[in-house]
Amino acid sequence: MPQIESRADSPALTVGTSAEDSTGRPWFEAEIAKRREFALAMGGPDKIERQHARGRLTARERVERLVDEGSWREIGMMTGSARYDERGQLISVEPSNVVCGQGKIDGRDVIVVAEDFTVRGGSSEATNPEKWQYVERLALTYRWPVIRLVETAGGSVNLLEQMSATKIPGYPHWPMVELLGTVPVVGVALGAAAGLGAVRVCASHLSIMTAEGSYLFAGGPAVVKKAVGEDVTNAELGGSGVHARGSGVVDNEAADEFEALEQVVRFLSYLPSSVHELPPVTPCADPVDRRDEALSTTIPAIKQYSYDMRELLASVFDDGSLFEIGRYFGQSQITMLARLDGHAVAVLANDPRWLGGSLTVDSAEKITRFVDMADTFHLPVVNLIDQPGTFVGSDAEQKGTLRKGIRAAMALEQASVPWLSLFVRRAYGLAGAAYGPVGGGSINRRLAWPTAHWGSIPIEGGVEAAYRRTLAESDDPDTLRKELHARFQPVENPFRTAERFGIQDIIDPRDTRPMLCEWVRQAYRILPEHLGTTARTMRA
Repeated sequence: MPQIESRADSPALTVGTSAEDSTGRPWFEAEIAKRREFALAMGGPDKIERQHARGRLTARERVERLVDEGSWREIGMMTGSARYDERGQLISVEPSNVVCGQGKIDGRDVIVVAEDFTVRGGSSEATNPEKWQYVERLALTYRWPVIRLVETAGGSVNLLEQMSATKIPGYPHWPMVELLGTVPVVGVALGAAAGLGAVRVCASHLSIMTAEGSYLFAGGPAVVKKAVGEDVTNAELGGSGVHARGSGVVDNEAADEFEALEQVVRFLSYLPSSVHELPPVTPCADPVDRRDEALSTTIPAIKQYSYDMRELLASVFDDGSLFEIGRYFGQSQITMLARLDGHAVAVLANDPRWLGGSLTVDSAEKITRFVDMADTFHLPVVNLIDQPGTFVGSDAEQKGTLRKGIRAAMALEQASVPWLSLFVRRAYGLAGAAYGPVGGGSINRRLAWPTAHWGSIPIEGGVEAAYRRTLAESDDPDTLRKELHARFQPVENPFRTAERFGIQDIIDPRDTRPMLCEWVRQAYRILPEHLGTTARTMRA
């Protein structure tokens, strides 16, 4: 840490003094400037250079790139460890290793908390925890979104001797749960995120990490080696491949810090500043009456064939408005934020290119968290359904897929936001029944394409189960199987379901966007009645 020495002729700090320095300025002007200089020096030129050599921005550089120009107001800038001489004059200050403050993103107020890795590796034990807890409580009080830019080595035993004591883990003044139920929270791992840092990334509505150079874990390689005797690298233990493309602990991967910050800005653009405000509506140049002719042939005539669900979504929602969350976790389920005529909505869709779009233990967890977030912030939900059923097999049973599937169904049923379900192809079994609230929650507007079909079990599997003995005893089981399929096939016709009001309407696929845009305006009309905190927020 470079030492910026006090001027020899500087007056001693005396509360209430009217002394002036040699330039005639008030004494406090020089004092404020000096302490700001210590803070802006961070860990010193060598530590800053080392941070840049790793390809990383400093905490303040990250903040400057994130918030609107000229909007940053730092809080607690003078917090740090100070040294004074025998006359009580300031010698130097090692600044706090967390940079906090208020800024604006697209004109809306936000709170940003960024660890400064150049000061003691951003250690959570070396910082003043009251500082970041205070600003997050401030965000809760004033209902501002919270953005955490995390780069911290976690706890450190080096400070125990200084403190001469230990403490029970935890931060009782940190309103983690209340924040998740009140304002949008984004956690971004931009380097090491260990211990508390990992928690601060994951306790969010959107978590992001960079593809290279960011690592997230409860305990690092040294701790793991001591605890379980396992030799692993940072990347093997908690890199992007582990969490953003595997465990689902982190939602999104970004190519670098710049893309990560861009994702933060884009994510917040869909959400209100708090649950007490309506989701934002933006100008839309995409015609609401646009009819995409390609939709009439999107669903293959042969049941076993697949198609690109993301291409379908792009043709229905506002041009360029899709923002995917958790692409590489629970991949049979797509979760996105999008817009219809400029109105923000939450989007669920099955991906038939991954396990046929079936419900897995991971996709069930993904649905639960996403629907909870949408309900928390009163985002209307559009669900495009092509659900072949719950994924089966011994591995699926051992992972408890049924229980996680029921939990996801409960999240859907408890949602109170306006909901529209569009059946584009299949809906079978427990998973097929979990398409939205059907009992006492929100009214579920249900539409279908003519290509849709549904039931408790697909005809093909049902024939095998019901006629197993008959097929086994047949001289020509293949011919018999085809005859049975042909007998039951007409029953799958969705128009027969419509005759009994089992589906409210069957629409021309090309009319999908116009109908959804009409619905979203109706949904937003009743949203003011839903504002405020929900009885149950995020199931993180």
